[in-house]
Amino acid sequence: MKQFLYILMFAAVGIYALIEQSKPAPNRFIMIGAMAVFMFGLFRLMKKIPSKNDGENEEEHDTEI
Repeated sequence: MKQFLYILMFAAVGIYALIEQSKPAPNRFIMIGAMAVFMFGLFRLMKKIPSKNDGENEEEHDTEI
């Protein structure tokens, strides 16, 4: 349920930011808030995805020692 709320919030803020961006003079605070929500969403996504190099780096360190 928590994941669904995050997705819904992310989509709503994104759509509102697109509408706001199309105006001749968009509100800076709304755009900054939308960017902050976007960065928060990216942070949560990247936290779950493992790095490709983590396993390779551990193997290299084991062979050097």
